[in-house]
Amino acid sequence: MDAKRGYVPEDERYFSPEAIEIMRMASRHIRYLLDEGYDLKQTSTFVGNHFLLSERQRLAIVRSLASGKQLSGRKKKLVPMDQLAGQEVWIDGFNTIITLEVLLNRSVLFRCMDGTIRDLAALRGTYRLIPETDGAVQMLLESLKNAGVRKIKILLDQPVSNSGRLKTRIADIAEETGCSDLDIQILRDVDRTLYDKGLVITSDSVILDHCRSWVNLTAECVKQMGYPVLQVW
Repeated sequence: MDAKRGYVPEDERYFSPEAIEIMRMASRHIRYLLDEGYDLKQTSTFVGNHFLLSERQRLAIVRSLASGKQLSGRKKKLVPMDQLAGQEVWIDGFNTIITLEVLLNRSVLFRCMDGTIRDLAALRGTYRLIPETDGAVQMLLESLKNAGVRKIKILLDQPVSNSGRLKTRIADIAEETGCSDLDIQILRDVDRTLYDKGLVITSDSVILDHCRSWVNLTAECVKQMGYPVLQVW
């Protein structure tokens, strides 16, 4: 069992106050180049080498930044939680649940330029249920229930290990919490399925740029818990 989702022992050094200041300086360079049309990953490699950043620090910056055009588009499509009553929402299952697991594990989380909360948990096709999984699912479902959502559709990636076990666990917790109108699907390509959907719950940057509208649920959960998040830009 992975008992500490999204955490490595070096994080205390990688994200110390002194390290964060260096990362913010690097981010300012990368943001300038981004708005000049340069590729984010190539730019982060170039600037990261200059500032001698670790791979984990570079990943935090890449996940936190976006171009001005991207930020404008995502802001226009953002739907507040208080407008979800009677609506149907689409959830990027692993993306959302893993971030909430990281939150409950009290591992590092980052407030990104687009307002989303992102983590450094590397999925890479493998996933295991951990003790915090139940709490993460409960937090997700209760937040939507309190918002008055009419129908919940949770999409899980078929290629990811234990997707079937997670589906079963979500269904069990939904029954316990009284979420009756729930549809859990295991699909081969969750990202593309969500491209043309509205009221999508995810922090995946590609999906945010393609979907019709989105909901920043994880940021609301972090706010409600009063959990301190890092900002590297």
